[in-house]
Amino acid sequence: MNALAAHILSNRPARAAHPPLVPAEGAELTTARAHEVCGPARRYLAFLAAAASRGPIFWIAPAWCRVRPNPPGFAHLFDPGRLTLVSPTRVEDVLWTLEEVLRSGAVPLVVADLPDPPGLTPIRRLHLAAETGAAEGAHVPTALILTPDGDAPGVESRWALSPACDPVRTAWRIERLRARQAPPKTWEIDATGRTLAPAQGVARSR
Repeated sequence: MNALAAHILSNRPARAAHPPLVPAEGAELTTARAHEVCGPARRYLAFLAAAASRGPIFWIAPAWCRVRPNPPGFAHLFDPGRLTLVSPTRVEDVLWTLEEVLRSGAVPLVVADLPDPPGLTPIRRLHLAAETGAAEGAHVPTALILTPDGDAPGVESRWALSPACDPVRTAWRIERLRARQAPPKTWEIDATGRTLAPAQGVARSR
């Protein structure tokens, strides 16, 4: 390694220096990185992440996407006034907007609601943009990429959220499908993200 390369590496900000974003007990998201959330309740996990963050939030979705955050549905978690909706007309503009918001460091959380997972090159660009925003912006930005089925390559971590209600309680099943520093795991949370104990006397289907 030459002296210049050693100097560059020594001056990179350590990712561990920033506290993680914790949308639910046991679910830690490394900040200044891009994470993927899939499953039928993926948007609710994004709401929990918004509640765990401090500051404005950008929610980016294609203009033709019929699903939009409904303020009365998440107002019990965080102030709807913190949320800015952005509706580009092309999928590639969704990724471009996400990258630019991350690079600016203007907000701590950016959510992108996508119909399909992006490729490896766009994900790498998002990581670099988030690191730039953390170093130069007002916030340490984190990206949540929402996709129906997951499988985006190169993400820092991949999560899934699905309903897990039974006759005696309301619950969600959260799954850590992939993470750089933690093994896969599945557990259940309540509406505020707290871990639930296994239900007693109720048969669970698999």
